[in-house]
Amino acid sequence: MSGPGTHVHDPGAPAGAGILETRLTRLGREDFARNVWSRTALLTRRASDFSDVFGADAVDELVSRRGLRTPFLRVAKDGAVLPESSYTSSGGVGATIADQLDDTALWRCFAGGATLVLQALHRTWAPVADLCARLSAELGHPVQANAYVTPPQNRGFDDHYDVHDVFVVQIDGGKRWLVHEPVHPDPLRDQPWTDHRVAVAEAAKGPAYIDAVLAPGDVLYLPRGWLHAAEAKGETSVHLTLGVHVWTRYALAEQLAEAALAALRDDPAMRASLPLGVEGTAREADGVRERLTAAVAEAESEPSFQRGRRGQGRPAPLGPLAQLAAVDGLGPHSPVRLRGALEARLEGVRLRTRVGWLDFPETDLPSVTRLLDGEVRTAGEVGPDLALRLLRAGVLVPAAP
Repeated sequence: MSGPGTHVHDPGAPAGAGILETRLTRLGREDFARNVWSRTALLTRRASDFSDVFGADAVDELVSRRGLRTPFLRVAKDGAVLPESSYTSSGGVGATIADQLDDTALWRCFAGGATLVLQALHRTWAPVADLCARLSAELGHPVQANAYVTPPQNRGFDDHYDVHDVFVVQIDGGKRWLVHEPVHPDPLRDQPWTDHRVAVAEAAKGPAYIDAVLAPGDVLYLPRGWLHAAEAKGETSVHLTLGVHVWTRYALAEQLAEAALAALRDDPAMRASLPLGVEGTAREADGVRERLTAAVAEAESEPSFQRGRRGQGRPAPLGPLAQLAAVDGLGPHSPVRLRGALEARLEGVRLRTRVGWLDFPETDLPSVTRLLDGEVRTAGEVGPDLALRLLRAGVLVPAAP
């Protein structure tokens, strides 16, 4: 757990008004957390202008010029996902990988009424990646992004629910959304809507909680489990879904159980064989339950929980050429800063990050602690040797002077 010897900071964390308020909901973080988060759907009209984030030109660029491969795109029609072979082919000379997107085949699918789903845009389109990183820092939960491109008067998927929260951001065109309350509230990742297909179909016949046409700039928040279906109107619709892969109390329980079981491995009594026969199983179970309960009570969940968080996200991009130039040209006035989205935590003399861990002598700890605020420093302030070590480790990056 965090304590006197632990310093935690993510320089991506917002100060003041965050992205929830300025771009998505017009609600401050505390208001959103208290009244909306994981509780209810919320439609915000004209939340922001998202032309700087994504649009039709971005769709064409990604599909026709970036050499994307599956699964960065999937195609759906009439509620079913089309086989990859129907829209992929070899890239030709020098790029003979067979599962690259075929823009001609995709055009034919789209013209025939299919929806194009550009997946993992937080990895392929920089403005979307930046939006996701900022939202993740504010929420404290991992965020990913897909785009749905639907031709006029077509519907990509039937009524369903997601196992993660989503912010639906309408980019171009209009789309009618029908939203119904959950039939299975707060589903876990391994509890998909298909497990409740009959209940979902029945609930979708009833009055909608929200029945609205989203226009460009509108944002719809849906907690996991809320039923939804969407249909494009009289023009092509492009929308982003920002998927929030929430950490749950169940996930924390898993971490506690794992920590407890790891401790019980070192208990000789727990490693002992059960007696012959089955008559004494109930008595043995009572004893095991007592030991397991005690181990859970003593378990330290924070380290494993934070390792899980670090593993579910990526640090801010690092350019190897710029990094090498920074290492080779390092001088006392060279500006440097902590790399973004590292989930950096100083625990005693050890700095844990998404790119590994480093131990430091006590004399370096004040400088390391100062770096955790994310502010730009000079190598002279940090200490040339320490700055060089952290640059080589990918923990520090060059900053604009």
